[in-house]
Amino acid sequence: MENKKVVVLGASNKKERYSYQAVMLLSEHNYDVIPVHPTIEEIEGHKVTNSLKDINEKIGTLTLYVGPSRIAPLIQEIVDLNPGRVILNPGTESDELKKALKNAGISFIEACSLVMLKTGQFEVDF
Repeated sequence: MENKKVVVLGASNKKERYSYQAVMLLSEHNYDVIPVHPTIEEIEGHKVTNSLKDINEKIGTLTLYVGPSRIAPLIQEIVDLNPGRVILNPGTESDELKKALKNAGISFIEACSLVMLKTGQFEVDF
């Protein structure tokens, strides 16, 4: 099911990071998690993809864990990925990205993936 594929952009192997917690919690909720980080190879058994350009499958959700300054050079890659939706977690809000997503017809929300998962609000049908 394509809506079960979730990309975590800015994934971390540091247990105290929210992006690490997102990878673990998504996995616990039976999502097909694709962590993305430029230098990490693996997070708790999950193979890490080093670039959005390396993802060649339909993605249900892209959840962001990188700040606006790091998002700016990735905007075109995010649009090209064409996920079903993008979640801008706290601290990742970018007016430039929101404009690009709106222009591309990609839905987005400003929310916390962890809270959404813990409260049953993450699941969507595309």
